[in-house]
Amino acid sequence: MTIAGKIESTIAIPDGVSVTMHENTMKVKGPRGELSRNFAHPRVIIAIGEGVVSVSCEYPRIKEKAMVGTFVAHVRNMIKGVTIGYTYGLKIVFSHFPMKVTVKGNRVEINNYMGGHAPRYANIIGGCKVKVSGADVSIEGNDIEACGQTAANLEKATSRLGFDKRTFQDGIYIVHKSHKVKE
Repeated sequence: MTIAGKIESTIAIPDGVSVTMHENTMKVKGPRGELSRNFAHPRVIIAIGEGVVSVSCEYPRIKEKAMVGTFVAHVRNMIKGVTIGYTYGLKIVFSHFPMKVTVKGNRVEINNYMGGHAPRYANIIGGCKVKVSGADVSIEGNDIEACGQTAANLEKATSRLGFDKRTFQDGIYIVHKSHKVKE
């Protein structure tokens, strides 16, 4: 909403979620846990009112308008994360050499990729939970960026440069993204 040189967006805070701001760090607590993020910008103002979070900027330039939209999207993602969570579904695909994918600590180990002897590794970011069952891999968590980066790490660990992707389709691929964690 723009009013004579001011842009402002509001986000409703649902029941069961608390939002606090200390200096530039926002903390969002909900039934699934807690997330925090630094929102530092000299001209964008974040205010927490009665049941709403307001993001505004006086006399914004183009980049500041974009930053208001970015901050609003981050706050919405944090609220969704602590209420319903995020899940990514990946598929393990191989044609000749069966891959063995296991979770070891804070990384995923991929053995026998394209018949290779050395294992490949993908880091698990943040508090994501990775489960491997057969040819399916599921990633669940509260932080959308951590879940997305973990899924990207798995895809990147099984990419081969210099090979035609249409012919050599072995790898781990994202097949669906969801904002609701299956209970």
